[in-house]
Amino acid sequence: MDIWQDIVGPPPGNRSLGRPRKTGITMVLDKGLGLLEVRDLLDLAGPYIDFLKLGFGTVILYNPAMLAAKVELVRSYQVQIYPGGTFLEIAIARGKLPLCLRQLREVGFTAVEVSEGSLSLDRETKDYAIKLALDAGFTVLAEVGKKNPFACLNPLEMARQAVADRGAGAQWVIVEGREDGCQTGLYDAQGRVKEGFYQAFLAAVKDPDAIIWETPRKMQQVEFIGRFGPDANLGNIPPGDVLALEAMRRGLRGDTLEMIFPEAGSKTSCTSG
Repeated sequence: MDIWQDIVGPPPGNRSLGRPRKTGITMVLDKGLGLLEVRDLLDLAGPYIDFLKLGFGTVILYNPAMLAAKVELVRSYQVQIYPGGTFLEIAIARGKLPLCLRQLREVGFTAVEVSEGSLSLDRETKDYAIKLALDAGFTVLAEVGKKNPFACLNPLEMARQAVADRGAGAQWVIVEGREDGCQTGLYDAQGRVKEGFYQAFLAAVKDPDAIIWETPRKMQQVEFIGRFGPDANLGNIPPGDVLALEAMRRGLRGDTLEMIFPEAGSKTSCTSG
C-alpha cells in the first residue's frame, strides 16, 4: 500500500486514476498555456485530468508547429484535447464543419465540443454536427446553455436538448457555466447555483451521470462535490486548481474533510458564550 494512503486512509467513493473514467471527470480550461507550462501541469497533475480544452477560438491563433506540439504533448499523457465550442460554432455557421473536422483530425485533436452558447443551432444541424464528428472518430461533448445572460434557456428546454444530444451520440453533455461561473442559466450574478433551475433541469435529464457541470469557482466545485460526491463531473477548471480540486474530491481539504471525518462538518461557534 502507498505510504501516504496508509496514513490518510482510502479516498471516499470509487475515485480511480485509471482512464478513460466513467465518472469524476475533470475538464481543464486552457486560455493560452505555453508548452513548458502544459508539461509542468501534466507532470504534476496529469493523472487527475481527463480533458484539456483550448478555450474559445484560440486554436487559430497558435503557430501551427506550436499547436501540433501542444496537442501531441497532451495526448502523450493520455489526456484528451479539444478546441473550444465557440470555434466549432463558427465553423458550422460558415458551412465549413467537414473541413474543420478534417483539419482538427490532422492536427491530432481527439475530441470536439458541439455547442450553441453563442449561436443557435436547430436540432437537425446539431444532430448532423454530432454525427459527423463521431464518424470522424472524435469523442463528442455537447453543450447546453447560453453565454448571454439575457438569452438563457429555461431548465426544461436545456434538459430536452441534453437528452437529444445524448440520443444523437454525444458521450458527454456540458452545462454552460462560462469561464467566470456567473450569470448563466445555472448560476446567478454571484456564482451561486439557482436551486429551482438546477432541480428542474436535473429532474428532466435521463442520464445525470453523463453531465459535466462547468464549475470554474471553488465554491461551485465544493457545491457539486457535496451534491454528487467525489466523482462529480466538473469542467472549466483553471489549470492552477487541478490539484486543489483533486484534494477536495478525496476529502483532503477542509471544505470536504467531512467526507472522511463526518464530525468535521459539525457546526460549532468560534466564540465562547
